[in-house]
Amino acid sequence: MKTVKLSNGVEMPQIGYGVYQVDPAECERCVSDALKVGYRMIDTAQAYHNEEGVGAAIAKSGIPRKELFIVSKVWISNYGYGKAKASIDASLHKLGTDYIDLMLLHQPFCDRYGAYRALEEAYKEGKLRAIGVSNFYPDHLIDLANNVEIPPMVNQVETHVFDQQIDAQKYMEELGCRIMSWGPLAEGRNNFFTNPVLEAIGKKYGKSVAQVEKPQGFDPFGHPGFDPAGKIILTL
Repeated sequence: MKTVKLSNGVEMPQIGYGVYQVDPAECERCVSDALKVGYRMIDTAQAYHNEEGVGAAIAKSGIPRKELFIVSKVWISNYGYGKAKASIDASLHKLGTDYIDLMLLHQPFCDRYGAYRALEEAYKEGKLRAIGVSNFYPDHLIDLANNVEIPPMVNQVETHVFDQQIDAQKYMEELGCRIMSWGPLAEGRNNFFTNPVLEAIGKKYGKSVAQVEKPQGFDPFGHPGFDPAGKIILTL
């Protein structure tokens, strides 16, 4: 599995399996299947209401915890220092783990500064190996990064061939913040898999549309990928 190095030195898998919109009742099975085919990064969130399913699948997998990379996110109803602090402990309990590899603020609304202070504290305590944000536009990211002790290490945003976040990536690079893509296959929207331009490129190089979309030379499992119900996540 290829990895990328975050600003604090933590190695993060470049591809992961996201469980957005995965029914809590199905989450354990889906994550178990994803782990069996080679995924080691699992992306969940408090707002997905399926952290327990992720935790159950991990507990039953037999895979050493240090070989896995768990991502979760604090939802806006838990923003503010006190509520965010309590929600991090709740996520740890639901996931059945002593630490979360990457914890993000899910959206740039409400008291995100108080919530981020809770992330920083949990990071210093060893409960979180890395911290960051999600869906932050450049102005949100720049403002936060310049007003906190530990700048965000990751910003997870929608990124794919139709929305490449070119300008946003420039600001992230300046801040030492990795871009993490949700929906790198555009969630199949806009006729993604039958797009004539992508099909033509794929035909020329003997690749599928999904393979054309992925970064050059990126094939962590030696096959086009696996997506039984959730979403593929990429970190660039």
